[in-house]
Amino acid sequence: MGVGVVAFIKSCTLIGVDAAIVDVECAITRGLPTYNVVGMPAPSVKEGAVRIKSALNTVGLDLPLKHVTVNLAPADLRKPGCALDLPIALGVIVEEAETFDRAPLDGLVILGELGLDGALRPVKGTLAAGILARERGMRGVLVPMACAAEAELVDDIEVFAVRHIAEVIAVLRDGGVLPTPTRKRRTSRRRVAADMCEVRGQAMARLAIEVAVAGGHNLLMSGPPGTGKTMLARRIPTVLPVMTRDEALETTKVYSSLGLADGLVDERPFRAPHHTVSTAALLGGGTVPRAGEISLAHNGVLFLDELPEFTRGAIESLRQPLEERVVTIGRVHGTIKLPASFLLVAAANPCPCGWLDSGARECTCSPGMLERYRARMSGPLLDRIDLHVHVQPVPLVALRDPTPAEPSAAIRERVAAARERQSTRLAPWNVRTNAEMPPAVARTTCKLDDACERMLEEIVDHDAELTARSIDRMIKVARTIADLLGQDAIDPGCLREAAGFRAGLAATARGLT
Repeated sequence: MGVGVVAFIKSCTLIGVDAAIVDVECAITRGLPTYNVVGMPAPSVKEGAVRIKSALNTVGLDLPLKHVTVNLAPADLRKPGCALDLPIALGVIVEEAETFDRAPLDGLVILGELGLDGALRPVKGTLAAGILARERGMRGVLVPMACAAEAELVDDIEVFAVRHIAEVIAVLRDGGVLPTPTRKRRTSRRRVAADMCEVRGQAMARLAIEVAVAGGHNLLMSGPPGTGKTMLARRIPTVLPVMTRDEALETTKVYSSLGLADGLVDERPFRAPHHTVSTAALLGGGTVPRAGEISLAHNGVLFLDELPEFTRGAIESLRQPLEERVVTIGRVHGTIKLPASFLLVAAANPCPCGWLDSGARECTCSPGMLERYRARMSGPLLDRIDLHVHVQPVPLVALRDPTPAEPSAAIRERVAAARERQSTRLAPWNVRTNAEMPPAVARTTCKLDDACERMLEEIVDHDAELTARSIDRMIKVARTIADLLGQDAIDPGCLREAAGFRAGLAATARGLT
């Protein structure tokens, strides 16, 4: 029997969506039979003694009747979840039984929750563990077979996967190699997507969506009920560019941290939380911080239907992520950052009853109701929404027109071409889209000639409520419109169109001359 401390089992724990190394150290000494886990383990880790004991019994082993101490280092890092069951069990039995060869475990990050029968159950964050192993220059990972598809997404590492702890013990006792996954890496199941060709009429809303997607700009659609705001929003992912490999891995890592991934997430996420969602569920948080809806929408679309019905706290919480593309969550044990680069699309009725200025029905709201309704929408948040468009009811003749509208594929081609122009232009600053440009980059890449400067002055004179941020965002939208037109420079027409979207009414743009 070995004595003292053995530090050879490498595992990890999740901090937000990223993994951090945990060294599992085991000490077995003479004394009364006790089992202690130290190093800020969560209750689920301490309860692992019951699972580990039962699992070992199924293969003819047991926890030693001695003083067993397990240390999870670093000691100041909180370790939640059950993924440490397997590495702790292996650490204990290898330290107790001198005949076991621990060499097959060298250089591996080991994860796995044990069932009472010794079966390995899936754990969260397998993709993050694989990325961590590669970054640390380690050989690979040992994970439950149910998680192998995630781990295999990481290149340049070995992936070993087991269904039962007996498979690992057999290798340690009798030699051989650890089993590898029996299934190939796979992508997530593709859904049957809707298409923009199903949308009748709404030319201005379709154009606003194309501009928003091409430049990564946030969009607000307002209008009476039943005009197609939600229908349009749900088709926005179909015109977004195809996800790159890096984007897919980033998104999959978020879903993996919540146990929602099953292979590579290669379709743009579309998240539509209900307006009763709490601020923590929207932003992320909890005692052990975890990703919220805005992180689940990373590299995709976050749709907030009935925006004024969301709590003010939830709306205000979006301001920082919209600017920084990450959400920062502070806790006593430290601060974590979660990815939150998403396209915000919001929809709102013009009033509580929904029929204000609709021309279809008479609005029944009192002035006080209208004032309270509009006050729910944060001015600072609206200042961060680049495009406003009013969605009008579609005439019956247009609704019944059998001719299909332009399909998503055609719009996606124009969007991809505009994004390629942006990528080439913004590459020196490591910026992907026009909406993400900081002020210094915008001044360099969005220069206005004399005619555009005069047009900008006229726009500001027509709208005294424009702030400095609003003006900057309007110029970025004009830059995107120019990209869609294949132009190298912004012209007055691009600024007029951007001003119209800023005002939310096409007539406003046509009125500027």
